[in-house]
Amino acid sequence: MSLIIAGRFQTFPKAEAAAQRLFAGGFVEEDVTLFYVAPSGQHARIETGGDHHADAGAKDASKGAGKGVTIGAVIGAIVGAGVFVLSKAPWLAAVLAAGAGAYVGSLIGAMSHARSGKRDPAQWTTAENHGSANALDARHSGVVVAVHVGPELQAQAAAILRDAGGIEVERATGQWRNGRWADFDPVKPPEPVREFAEPRA
Repeated sequence: MSLIIAGRFQTFPKAEAAAQRLFAGGFVEEDVTLFYVAPSGQHARIETGGDHHADAGAKDASKGAGKGVTIGAVIGAIVGAGVFVLSKAPWLAAVLAAGAGAYVGSLIGAMSHARSGKRDPAQWTTAENHGSANALDARHSGVVVAVHVGPELQAQAAAILRDAGGIEVERATGQWRNGRWADFDPVKPPEPVREFAEPRA
């Protein structure tokens, strides 16, 4: 496994300028690469698209749908029975009302238990739940400049990336092959190099 220092930049020109600073600092071309990381959910990690088999906000929707079916069916049956008694409609009307109530109830129940918008930090991707369908990416989109370094050069590489405007300067171990970070995982959260986590003001 190789030691890798990487920083995220908002544009390709900024990332390319950071790479030029690395070259000026003595790093060689085969040890520096840059690549774009797409936004969360757009990494096409599964055949049907997306990154996870289910959305983090939908994990409780089936519970809500089950409750909604029960409540909707009972209300629909009561309405259907009332229609049957008051208007002498055929008994089929009561059954249809119960079925319609169950359907509408399941939709309302599922929607009431599904969440959208901001998630609790506990639901973000961590080392423990990495790859879970109920986790969100902790890595933001942008252009990543990655540097293959030895232990003695990691502080220098991190400082250059930080001073060039790098955001989320991170340390990682991975496979470095043919001048690139071969096993980069876009949904694995970055491990920031704390002393270089943010650019200098």
